[in-house]
Amino acid sequence: MHDAVLLIAFGGPRSPEEIRPFLERVVRGRNVPPHRLDEVHQNYLAIGGRSPLLEVTLRQAKRLEAELYFRGCRLPVFVGMRNWHPFLAETLADMGQKGIRRAVGVILSPQRSEAGWDRYVHDVEEARAEVGREAPAVDLVPPWYDREGFLQAMSCRVAQALAQLPEDERARTPVVFTAHSLPRAMAERGPYVPQLEYAAQSIARTLQHPRWQLAFQSRSGPPTEPWLEPDISACLRKLAEEGAKAAIVAPLGFVCDHVEVLYDLDVVARATAEEVGLRFVRAQTVGEHAAFIRMLADLVCEQGRAPETK
Repeated sequence: MHDAVLLIAFGGPRSPEEIRPFLERVVRGRNVPPHRLDEVHQNYLAIGGRSPLLEVTLRQAKRLEAELYFRGCRLPVFVGMRNWHPFLAETLADMGQKGIRRAVGVILSPQRSEAGWDRYVHDVEEARAEVGREAPAVDLVPPWYDREGFLQAMSCRVAQALAQLPEDERARTPVVFTAHSLPRAMAERGPYVPQLEYAAQSIARTLQHPRWQLAFQSRSGPPTEPWLEPDISACLRKLAEEGAKAAIVAPLGFVCDHVEVLYDLDVVARATAEEVGLRFVRAQTVGEHAAFIRMLADLVCEQGRAPETK
């Protein structure tokens, strides 16, 4: 029997003073040169010196708790982060002190990859080991990239973006779905790209929008290592060369705003679009969309009926 829900996200700095220690934790053991940390530090300063990720995730938690209550499932919803406060271990310790013994865990990453989903699974187990015997068990829900509520919420966000264009321009305006780039070798070992393609195609089909494509963003690592392409900026340049007048950019791989959306898209990609004379309209992330929250509640309820794992 589950007695709580744990939402699991990446984490982000809450003030300018937290940016550097947050970044140092994220890249620990990865041999990232100092100048790269300096660059990303400046990116955070450009969006206000903080990430809204925690605030949005806490609001998602409150909405999920209310939806579960409405369904007669009165479970408290906690939030734990991989890379900053409240760290997973901090949240699990708090849950244990409050008498929580077994929780449904929801990884707030739509698609599965080694860099994303698999590391979350590892970090949950590591955090439980750190907390020790008082740590509650965590039963993780399966990947949800194909769930109707997520696709419905994202379809609504894209439709809202298209509505910003004149009606006679919408059908011919390309929708570019974006997700975090990965090393190509890593991506080929898992279902990340097929899951993105499935979701993008489903959304385009729902909207009956024939012109769409997938692009990648926020790559890091050495330039000699092949990563998933096309990069969003290269994609926008090509669209302009092909005669497009506008583009809808839809962050399919992110469920709420943080630096990859607010800087990599809203600053860098937008600047590229302006440079090549392309109107740039960025669709919102699913965030607190009602269909998305209902989907999270569905996942929790279904996990509650599933056999518990040890």
